[in-house]
Amino acid sequence: MSSITWSLGLRGLVADAIRVEVASQRGPSAFQLVGLAEASVREAHVRVRSALKLSGVEIDEYLLTVLLAPADIRKSGSLFDLAIAVALACEVRRLSQLENFAKTVWLGELSLSGAVRPVRGVLAAVLEAKRLGFERVVVPKDNGGEAAEEQGIEVCVVSSLAEALSFVGGGALDKARPVQTKSETVRSVDLSEVRGQFAARRALEIAAAGEHNLLMIGPPGSGKTMLARRLPTILPPLEYNEAREATALHSLAGLLRPQSGLLNQRPFRSPHHTLSSPAMAGGGTLIRPGEVSLAHGGVLFLDELLEFSRSTLEALRQPLEDRCIHLARARETAWFPAALTLIAAVNPCPCGYFGSTRCRCSADAVARYRRRLSGPVLDRIDLQVVLPPLPAADFVGREGESSANVLERVVAARSRQSERRQKLGLTARTNRDLSSAELTRAAPLSSEVRALLTQAVDGLGFSARGVASILRVARTIADLEMVAPVRPEHVAEAIQYRPLDRVSGAAQPSAASW
Repeated sequence: MSSITWSLGLRGLVADAIRVEVASQRGPSAFQLVGLAEASVREAHVRVRSALKLSGVEIDEYLLTVLLAPADIRKSGSLFDLAIAVALACEVRRLSQLENFAKTVWLGELSLSGAVRPVRGVLAAVLEAKRLGFERVVVPKDNGGEAAEEQGIEVCVVSSLAEALSFVGGGALDKARPVQTKSETVRSVDLSEVRGQFAARRALEIAAAGEHNLLMIGPPGSGKTMLARRLPTILPPLEYNEAREATALHSLAGLLRPQSGLLNQRPFRSPHHTLSSPAMAGGGTLIRPGEVSLAHGGVLFLDELLEFSRSTLEALRQPLEDRCIHLARARETAWFPAALTLIAAVNPCPCGYFGSTRCRCSADAVARYRRRLSGPVLDRIDLQVVLPPLPAADFVGREGESSANVLERVVAARSRQSERRQKLGLTARTNRDLSSAELTRAAPLSSEVRALLTQAVDGLGFSARGVASILRVARTIADLEMVAPVRPEHVAEAIQYRPLDRVSGAAQPSAASW
């Protein structure tokens, strides 16, 4: 006879049901763990043995074999500790109560003293447990806040192995409770602090309204970083599904604080330019989400864009297009959502002062510098805006429009997109996600708009992706102006936000190219 419990093995946001089976017999003390376990799992016997002993369960007189099945799936992490310890305790005590827990998943890492420590990815594990047909999940107390956000499955919290064993013997455990988070947070920055740069402010508002990617080009001190860091102040609050997905990703990456619930602010990720390609896309021995996924539902800000390595920037190609990323490694594969808004800032040349008397960069140096950003990546950026140096009058000028006022227009534009989605049966949540077929229905073209687009393609050489991007941006501009049809002036403004496309074939860099 053997004792059986259940746990979950996470592969990204997907999980496999792991059957923990324990067999014992009298004999020389030994502990065997089989089932394609990584080092972090094999070390569980040290934690489990100590935790059981201090919880009143002695296993030194037994030859114990622990099987983690299916045996052909690699297991990593410490979340199997609790399931192994409960099965061992029931096996050596010859308890049969585990028959009542055939639909229960046990998650948690054990300390040497028997305390149940928090683990990564609990919210994702609870979602998968429900999908796999389990009825109850037992999680560490510090993970209870995030785990309680899923309805339709019983979630219990445990703080020690002794409590878990008491529960198996007929005791009770506390139910997980959602953590109450404030719906409004105090912002330390505001868009009104930005002086001048009206074209960039307009582009930032369009980016917020339609979730469009934005590239800002300008010399140091022109306000690129200042603008980017104020984008979250004009973004609408996270919807429930967005918050749940973002929380699951941050939990998997180990970024959630203990006893925290759903994220209540859109993520804002601003990695250093020394970031590697795997850190951008995700990966590792146990695949973790990268920056493109940690920014899901929020903003990925890449300051000094051309200082990032070429391979790191090329890793953005698929997620910017597909809004998700598929990772394939030698041992496993994983999928993560990546519906982010990319905001990038770049200097016009290596020294940053291209076009002024301060610049000493040669034409070849400027050309090499700009070639670090490939055409395919650039083609996926809907808005490209040049920020000129600030004139002296702007330093002492009056404050600009506040974030609260801009947010009202952004929320109204998002509402129009939501209404259109329901009316036309679209799948795209924002204009940025409109497919070619949906774009035709959401933005039917008049003869004047068609003529303007034809002229732009013939004269400026836009790609098919570039034309679709222009139409999506034009749709967003019309939504901001509360206008139903896309008009020629909306398309003309959208074309102005792609200046780099129009000079991509230039042999030498010029002031007009930025």
